[in-house]
Amino acid sequence: MTVTTLRTRALLPVLASALIVLSACGGSSSAGTAGTGGTTARTVKVNVTITAGKVTPAPTAVEAKKGDHVEITVTSDRADEVHVHGYDIEKPLVAGQPTTIDFDATQAGRFEVETHESEKVLFQLLVR
Repeated sequence: MTVTTLRTRALLPVLASALIVLSACGGSSSAGTAGTGGTTARTVKVNVTITAGKVTPAPTAVEAKKGDHVEITVTSDRADEVHVHGYDIEKPLVAGQPTTIDFDATQAGRFEVETHESEKVLFQLLVR
C-alpha cells in the first residue's frame, strides 16, 4: 500500500463523521458568487421541527462564515415565535406551517436561535 492510500483511508472516518454532523444539523451549503470581489458565499440551510415540545434535530452548533446567506426553516406543532438573537430577527410560528427566516451573516459571534413562548433552544449559530 502506498502512503497516499494509507492517508486517504485514515481520512475516511473523519469525512464520514463530518457528513453525519451536517445532516443531523439539517445544514447544507451551496456555493455562489457574492460581492464585487468575486468572493464565494454559501447558503447555509437549517431545518428544525418542534413536535410535542421536542426539537429535531437536537440543538447543536451550526457554523457559517461571515457573508454567508442563512436560511432557517422552523415547523412547529403549536403557535409560537422564533427569534435569532444578535440579529434581532423575530417571526411568528403558525402551528403546522413552515416559517422561514433568511438573512446574511454580517456579524461574527455565537447567536442563539430559540422560540419565545416555549423557550426552546433550536440551535446556536456560530458565525466566523
